[in-house]
Amino acid sequence: MFSVSGIDLVTTVCRAGAIGAFPTGNARSVEELDYWLSCIEHDFAKLDRPAAPHCPNLIIQQPRMSDDLACLARHKVEIVITSMGSPTPAIEPLHQIGCFVFAAVASLRHAENAIEAGADGLVLLTAGAGGHTGWANPFAFVRAVRAAFDGPITLAGGVTDGTSLAAARLLGCDLAYIGTRFIATRESMASAAYSQMLVDSTLDDVVQTRAFTGLNVSMLRPSIVAAGLDPSNLDESISVSRATQMYGSNNHGEGPRRWIDIWSAGHSVSGVRSIVGAAELVQEIAAQYEVAVADRIR
Repeated sequence: MFSVSGIDLVTTVCRAGAIGAFPTGNARSVEELDYWLSCIEHDFAKLDRPAAPHCPNLIIQQPRMSDDLACLARHKVEIVITSMGSPTPAIEPLHQIGCFVFAAVASLRHAENAIEAGADGLVLLTAGAGGHTGWANPFAFVRAVRAAFDGPITLAGGVTDGTSLAAARLLGCDLAYIGTRFIATRESMASAAYSQMLVDSTLDDVVQTRAFTGLNVSMLRPSIVAAGLDPSNLDESISVSRATQMYGSNNHGEGPRRWIDIWSAGHSVSGVRSIVGAAELVQEIAAQYEVAVADRIR
């Protein structure tokens, strides 16, 4: 949810009963992150009933990591996801405030390392997830991890509605990410053009490439074309540092900006058919989930 999930989307989703997550880097500075967290806390303090927890995503391999971590600790957040690196640096400071730590992993080795580091739960990045993604089949990945880990597991990749959420639960997951559909909501920070492209696209329009970050990432083919690039002729050998120089938000015009000019989506984009309110979407998914569970019981 880079450059997409902010205060409005998070608070709306949490008030509707689902966990709202956002990368800490979506706030442009540590000071802005502090402001975001204060706004979310103030919003929830006014409610008649508790909201679902909000969940910052702490990106380990970023220059601001230590400062963002300290900010999360000051606000005593309940849940944090760590991604793009070992969760080790964040585990102890977050556990000191009683925070539950999910570690995003893309392989069994990464899962084992995260468990050894003390992660409380895992987010399994599987084939078809939006943004930085994994390669493993979700059925095989979940079952392999569940055989060795009895803590909470979240499935990331391809979950688009209540039926797929119920399938993830049956598979052995406790939670699931639904990201792509929430990009096309009225509360997201995505541009109107980005949201409309999601509505107009299918999973065949999703390209997995290393060209823009130096790591595997799912991007929308139409956005690559609109940026003047050929999706079939991208540099898949690019380094992380060169990709940042070429496509980072401070690239000084060397290339189109990733996340801002070149947009991400997962395979679940086939389930995005309209731009709706986030609370309405949560309610729709919940209703679909109840139907799917009831049908299974019958």
